[in-house]
Amino acid sequence: MKKIHFIISLFVLTILVGCSSDDNGNIDIDGVSAPTNISALVTVTQDNTGNVTFIPKGEGVTQFKINFGDGTTESNYVSPGTTVPHIYKEGVYKAKIKAMAINGKTTEVEQEVVVSFKAPENLKVVITNDLSVSKQVNVKVTADFALFYDVYFGETGKPEPVSANIGASVSYVYKDAGVYSIRVVAKSAAIKTTEHTENFTAKLVLNPSASAPTPPNRSAGNVISIYSSKYTNIAGTDFFPNWGQSGSFTEFDLNGDKILNYTNLNYQGIALASGVTVDVSGMDYIHLDVWTADLAKLETSLISKTNGERPVTKDLIANQWTSIDIPISAFTSQTGFTVADIFQLKLVGNPAGKNVFIDNIYFYKNVESLTTAAPTPTKAATDVISLFSDAYSNVAIATWRTDWSAATLEETAVAGNAVKKYSDLNFVGIEPVSTIDASGMTHFHVDVWSADFTEFRVKLVDFGANGVYNGGGDDKEHELKFTAPAKGSWVSLDIPLSDFTGLTTRGHIAQLIYSGNPSGTHTIYIDNVYFHK
Repeated sequence: MKKIHFIISLFVLTILVGCSSDDNGNIDIDGVSAPTNISALVTVTQDNTGNVTFIPKGEGVTQFKINFGDGTTESNYVSPGTTVPHIYKEGVYKAKIKAMAINGKTTEVEQEVVVSFKAPENLKVVITNDLSVSKQVNVKVTADFALFYDVYFGETGKPEPVSANIGASVSYVYKDAGVYSIRVVAKSAAIKTTEHTENFTAKLVLNPSASAPTPPNRSAGNVISIYSSKYTNIAGTDFFPNWGQSGSFTEFDLNGDKILNYTNLNYQGIALASGVTVDVSGMDYIHLDVWTADLAKLETSLISKTNGERPVTKDLIANQWTSIDIPISAFTSQTGFTVADIFQLKLVGNPAGKNVFIDNIYFYKNVESLTTAAPTPTKAATDVISLFSDAYSNVAIATWRTDWSAATLEETAVAGNAVKKYSDLNFVGIEPVSTIDASGMTHFHVDVWSADFTEFRVKLVDFGANGVYNGGGDDKEHELKFTAPAKGSWVSLDIPLSDFTGLTTRGHIAQLIYSGNPSGTHTIYIDNVYFHK
């Protein structure tokens, strides 16, 4: 009853929080959708006991409950990642998996559970190369009497199998293309298993199968386009000038969509027509969409007629379009460089000799700029532990950008109010000098502003009494995700600490982590970071 009471209390609390404010900037937790993509990996021991284990999973879930479908009492609620055991008699059952969101909304799905003491029969294995992802192999298995299967993909140093329910697919990405021995083991509740082994060639996908994301609508005065079908491009640009570089160039045609394709890239120039320069000092970013199967990093340089070139390097994600937005300030902040007379670009691949596809090269002005300060906090200072706010005295912070973040941190001000600006945010950690005891607090607050995020995530991490992460098993953490936050205005998140359900201790808060989407390409401003009661 105690656990049920906690769940009901959490539901009521989150409903009240969702309805308690008329502030447009606040997140309405009650508006969070019900959980999606609910399923469970269901395995069974091979000993004729019917000892089955459920591993439920889904998106937007805080707790799961399972009705086993055999007339026995359903499970208690469990957290994501928790296994749920159950003993079945031989038979076929319709289990129901119930998933609950942070606001109490639920989604229920039915899943068949076959418990048979016969060894699997009529095993059929289908192995294919993925059409979009290089070196990804997809496996789908069916068999009579089987509940699940294990796949050993045969890559050196990766002896552990990948498991899936019978009839479901499982995927694996190899480090290198080549021939691998793939072994499939179908399993029922019987002691005997059924196997299939075959040699299979994992192949490279050498070109994109879908176009780059379509650029947004921008007025002509807010964009200078080098190469994009969306905008009017500068005429006469040479995309393969003779700079003595190796490799080759073609214009790849993807169902009528033209894309630059550089093969065996070491370095490559893009030159505007003779005598043409562009002044991009009034622009905020240069944008490129890049697709590659095997290039790890791309260095982009702006070349000025009067003061040489300056490079900026960005990581790429294989087998998908990486949208890159580089602030012009990343070039002008390098000593002695101005951007009033740009006449060439240079692209350098790292490592050299790889293939790359590029589309939508343009400079643009971010017209949704931040001009107003975040709302002034109103909580009494005696009820607050502040990390960052002009309204309070702040605790000492060791770092506002951990070294494992790729984001750029800028200390700046808006309307005279100090803010933290993170560009190219993937994820960033903030760590106080001393751990924070928030056990007497009830809420965590942060004000965030962005013109281009589609999702924002907040994680709190308690290192435990020893102050060391993974140093003894006493650390706790939980992340909350806020989808479709308002763009171009301050979003005030005043989050009950009880919503961080995995953060079961709060006496030694040692890390705050921000992340979101689009990962690695969006910019956020942060202000008023504090705990309060």
